[in-house]
Amino acid sequence: MSEREVAIALGYDSELGDAPKVLAAGYGHIARQIMAIASKEGIHIHQDDNLAQILAQVPVGYEIPETAYQLVAEILAFLYQTDRALKEKISK
Repeated sequence: MSEREVAIALGYDSELGDAPKVLAAGYGHIARQIMAIASKEGIHIHQDDNLAQILAQVPVGYEIPETAYQLVAEILAFLYQTDRALKEKISK
């Protein structure tokens, strides 16, 4: 993490087809709380200081900016593939 810790929680509903939205954001102590909750709930934590700084400017409840679409899409695709592979492995 950068000198000033920042954490952003994103949500995405593929059925709606909208862009991902910022669900929570915070610096310092709040950032650590967001990460602790994500970790406890088994939610993937992706660390990218540059992306976090861009997304930290988005108000909670708003869609991410178009400039972040490509990178966030790559992260989500990776997570979906990983989740699917894990489910297939468990079901065998």
